[in-house]
Amino acid sequence: MKRLKLILASLVAVLFASAQNQTSPYSMYGYGILGDRATSMQRQMGSIGYAMNSGRQINVMNPASYAAMDSLTFLFDLGADVSLLWSEENGSRERSTGGGVDYLTMQFPISKHMGGSIGLLPYSSVGYAFGNDIFHGTLSNQGSGGINQLYLGYAGEFKGLSLGFNLSYDFGNIVNDVFTTTQSGGQAKYEHVMQIRDWNINIGAQYTYRWNKFHKVVAGVTYSPKKSMRGKTWVTAQETAQDVEPDTLAYMKMKGKYYSPTSIGAGISYTFEKNYRLLVEADLTWQQWSKAPYSALYDDKKLEGQRPVNVSQVLAPGMKFNDRTRFAFGGEFVPKVRGAYWQRMAYRAGASFANDYLNINGNKLREVSVSCGLGFPTIEGKTMINLGLEWKKRSAHPQKMISENYFNITLGVNFNEVWFWQRKIH
Repeated sequence: MKRLKLILASLVAVLFASAQNQTSPYSMYGYGILGDRATSMQRQMGSIGYAMNSGRQINVMNPASYAAMDSLTFLFDLGADVSLLWSEENGSRERSTGGGVDYLTMQFPISKHMGGSIGLLPYSSVGYAFGNDIFHGTLSNQGSGGINQLYLGYAGEFKGLSLGFNLSYDFGNIVNDVFTTTQSGGQAKYEHVMQIRDWNINIGAQYTYRWNKFHKVVAGVTYSPKKSMRGKTWVTAQETAQDVEPDTLAYMKMKGKYYSPTSIGAGISYTFEKNYRLLVEADLTWQQWSKAPYSALYDDKKLEGQRPVNVSQVLAPGMKFNDRTRFAFGGEFVPKVRGAYWQRMAYRAGASFANDYLNINGNKLREVSVSCGLGFPTIEGKTMINLGLEWKKRSAHPQKMISENYFNITLGVNFNEVWFWQRKIH
């Protein structure tokens, strides 16, 4: 009961944590920078996971993996990161920092071949602040927020085939502000808010083939259907020098106007475990954002005889969606499963390449990342401390626009405990 109270308290703390989001000017568009449901351990290997089912670590990327855990084991994983950003545009360079609590997940057995999971993950993140000069004044932009997923998952296994699902409640506010200041000192604020209150589902399958007890190959696939998003969105304008209520320029319910995309993930992994342990995996992700509408917001107070103003394009001009594709590969190596401490440590590395979903004035975004890390086992048990480093580069083409380089430090603690075994009293 004390452990359960501790876990519930941790979940509430993460729900109300005011963690600073990863900063990026590109996050002013769409829903921000997307996440991949990867834990700190998975980020050290290029954020792989569709074909991973070790039972030692929680894998939310494919809910079918929940069935692989031991029937007496309870897993609890908490992650955080620190992000350093170097951005460059037209020879001008800037530095910024971000980070905070990243995720919280739990996994528990239901029966011998069934498992479940619950947790909180980031779906998208928004965080930026920049400005520039305009005619007779200055213009500044800032934004914050994102979408979070509170999920509950289940999986079952039969003769090597595992099937599972995650049902999530998606919530969060995305706020994008534009401030204009004239040379005479007058200032106006335009604010675009998206308030998401939605649900989603992710279905997964894995098939494990063993030709002896030391070798196994796992093939995994996940699927999320295209669906209408729920929530509301609006744009307000306000003369900040005057003590008046903001004027609502546009308001819209999101249902039937905004959509999350069809998403498919697939991967294959190979694991060898005898005196040492080796895992390698390759993953492919495809998200059909080009078929997921993102409706424009129009000024409903237009003057007679004039065309309505598309206030969405005023706040984030020239934006549309492309299909998102991502390829990732990585691996883990443990020199000796029952050796000295440094031999029982996990050594990990990975890389990924992605064509992002954002298209800005005809320019597509690309993202390349390389990562590595270590898993430190605790002396008294199976709990693992995961410390990783990640370099990521985000840029646009064919026009260069802003080039971003990230250096991320990731930290996760994966508690692995036996909760359901009762000691015999003689």
